[in-house]
Amino acid sequence: MPRCRLVFAVALLALCAVRGPIVAQSGSPSTAFTLADVRAYPFANELVAAARAPRVAWIFNAEGRRNLWTASAPDWTGQPVTRFTEDDGQEITSVSLAADGRHAVLVRGGDHDANWDLLAPVNALSMPLGATVAIWVVPMDGSPARTLGDGDTPVISPRGDRVVFTRDRQLWMAPLDGSAPPRRIVTVRGDLREPQWSPDGSHLAFVADRGDHAFIGIYTNDSTPLRWMAPTTSRDNMPRWSPDGRHIAFVRRPGVGGPPDSVLRPPPLPWRLIVADVATGAGRVVWKAPTTRQGGYSRVFHPGLQYAAGGRLVYRSYEDGWPHLYVVADTGGASRLLTPGTHMAEEFRLTPDGKHVLLSGNAGTTADDIDRRHLVQVELESGTSRVLTPGTGLEYSPVLTSDLATVVYLGATAQRPPMPMRLSLGGGEPKPLAANAMPARFPESALITPRAVTYRAPDGLLLRAQLFERTGGPSRKPAVIFGHGGPERQMLLGWHNMEYYATTYAMTQYLAAQGYVVLVPNYRLGLGYGFDFHMVVDGWSRGASEYQDIVASAQFLRGLPQVDPVRLGIFGGSYGGFLTAMALAKNSDLFAVGVDMMGPSDWTADDGRRIGGLAWDYEKGDRAKSADVAFQASPVAWVDGWKSPVLFIHGDDDRNTRFYHTTDLIRRLDGRGVPYEELIIPDDNHHWVRHQNSLRVWQATADFLSRYLRP
Repeated sequence: MPRCRLVFAVALLALCAVRGPIVAQSGSPSTAFTLADVRAYPFANELVAAARAPRVAWIFNAEGRRNLWTASAPDWTGQPVTRFTEDDGQEITSVSLAADGRHAVLVRGGDHDANWDLLAPVNALSMPLGATVAIWVVPMDGSPARTLGDGDTPVISPRGDRVVFTRDRQLWMAPLDGSAPPRRIVTVRGDLREPQWSPDGSHLAFVADRGDHAFIGIYTNDSTPLRWMAPTTSRDNMPRWSPDGRHIAFVRRPGVGGPPDSVLRPPPLPWRLIVADVATGAGRVVWKAPTTRQGGYSRVFHPGLQYAAGGRLVYRSYEDGWPHLYVVADTGGASRLLTPGTHMAEEFRLTPDGKHVLLSGNAGTTADDIDRRHLVQVELESGTSRVLTPGTGLEYSPVLTSDLATVVYLGATAQRPPMPMRLSLGGGEPKPLAANAMPARFPESALITPRAVTYRAPDGLLLRAQLFERTGGPSRKPAVIFGHGGPERQMLLGWHNMEYYATTYAMTQYLAAQGYVVLVPNYRLGLGYGFDFHMVVDGWSRGASEYQDIVASAQFLRGLPQVDPVRLGIFGGSYGGFLTAMALAKNSDLFAVGVDMMGPSDWTADDGRRIGGLAWDYEKGDRAKSADVAFQASPVAWVDGWKSPVLFIHGDDDRNTRFYHTTDLIRRLDGRGVPYEELIIPDDNHHWVRHQNSLRVWQATADFLSRYLRP
């Protein structure tokens, strides 16, 4: 087959236009839907509640039109508050409600899931003058929203009169009613972030990140010097006020430096909890993490420190092998485990009275709940807990309203994406807040329920996956594997609460309706199955041991009697793109075709440059050896075995995977006669924040797979 090299610009993406309705193998008219139909749902996130008023708010992304919605007692009927009408790729984040529920504040623009340049505007429309990252104030009475100008991470004062935010790495403030323009209130060295108001609104805590160390500062007013809380050479973050405003708790990690750590054998990452006296700045250690890998600081399951009632601190730790919640007195002493068991606390929040924790995790009593999410309430004093939402649904992002009796959350099923729901703590059935928001074209009744399957990797590790398949059809079907990204993610037995994985879940449903058998494996390095599964030593650039799980997934599919073993493909984005490239480079004998979306291709490359480090070599570190291991764990090391055709897809404003990786891999394949195509999206990012770009990407993926697997 001749090599095909097609570069698509956004203006030419009509070549990948959405196809007409497809009919599932069963032939039932109720299963006919297009990819655009199954992507027509409004995606809900950023759910928040007012502290002293019975009101909640959230964001709906309806085919790229992102808007703030609200609902309040007594009827709790959701309605839109803003009127952004264009699919322009401008995300909405940092939503908060004033305590009285009369105003909301949000950030529009940027790329807050990025690894770098989070605050740089995303110009997904390729407008000549670009875009902005701006703070908006939204009156909840329907009055027009207004912007405060550029900025990020806004926090409303408990008094409801001011909002503080970051701009140009400094702290700014503005009256909430717009009576005066924003003004800069703190200008000191470092990157100022994490502003936190004191409970009475009279002081402001913040982090001053100065690179190799970071301080916790306290601002009072323009004429009072800043106070620094127990400053050391350490890196301090997560400042949390005590309910009486007299103390600040925060997380402390060592400053940058010291002898080189082993790259191939990750050492423990020490951390501790500090409580400082606001008046004097004096601090004391109230808890210290165990000096083990499990007890070390986790960038994924960070402590999420919260200051509860009764002088208690609630934090998360991996120390017993699962990401659990613990409580410790702010005066020090032994900590107490709050969430025992073989499950994780993924999202958690204190209730407004500071006496309970609401969390979402993979706990429950139903079979296969380890691959779902349910809500759990935990009482801090006694440690008693109860699952609030048992069953086969999936529940996320719980908040308790100001009446302390109503939980609002995002609830999903295998057929319905997350939607805002409310549930009385006293019992009763959950009720939707926006029942009419789902468009009629969304094919809920045509979607299937994935099946939980297990199998083992070559080294014996038990793997879990979801199998998507419609009944009926031919006796031998094509099959595809979807590789998730992260790699710290967990794919679930229903609709995901992360927006990107909601789109991939829709894609797997679409492919199943086209007659594919689709397998979605949860390979090692992912979340949900404990520390040993998540933090394998020889994974990622230290050996890519997770790739054997992809091979095991292929063998599992090939062993199913209804799967045609020669019609097996693979696709994935980000880390899933890396696994796709590894599969095609190392095992073109197993995988007939693949789609590599924005995947890393060379672990020894950083922004197009080879890793080095004179100090590491001088101090006899293992950087040279680790570079050899990293290269062998990269697709570029195996391109000589690459035979199967591939479609590369990448947005060139990607801030998670360097665009260089796709460029480099294409140049390596270019002289080897490997059939490949390119779909390049100018000015969009890692997740394709513009809906039309995302829709075209996934349709191009389906078309490319079909060309080789369903000729």
